[in-house]
Amino acid sequence: MSETVRFGVSIDERLLDSFDKLIGAKGYSNRSEAVRDLIRNALVDDQWSHDDEEEMVGTVSLVYNHHTRELSDKLTEHQHSHHQNIVSALHVHLDAHNCLEVVVLKGKAKEIRRLADELIGTKGVKHGRLMTTTSGQDFL
Repeated sequence: MSETVRFGVSIDERLLDSFDKLIGAKGYSNRSEAVRDLIRNALVDDQWSHDDEEEMVGTVSLVYNHHTRELSDKLTEHQHSHHQNIVSALHVHLDAHNCLEVVVLKGKAKEIRRLADELIGTKGVKHGRLMTTTSGQDFL
């Protein structure tokens, strides 16, 4: 593990007060941990935007009416045709009609984006979103 380095930051007092309220509400014990998370988030976002060949991880959440004709079958078929990128799937019955499906994906960033777009764009999906993250390799 690398050595911890301390550095100073100049910041407007009102901005710092707002930041302190935010990190307090989120349960951070100190500013350093919050700043580290902000930096990590920025690095992951940058990695996703610049390296389509990098091994990454993402989750796709989908909300849909399971009564929609053949929708469940179409979503399952998409997942089977990309089985090499599917790590896991969770299916939740939200009510008598609506389901939430969460699919964990792993692979090259471009593959994950393409599969997420296919799933979200399937006719009948009410809402979908891709949440991107890193595989953790070569990442502090």
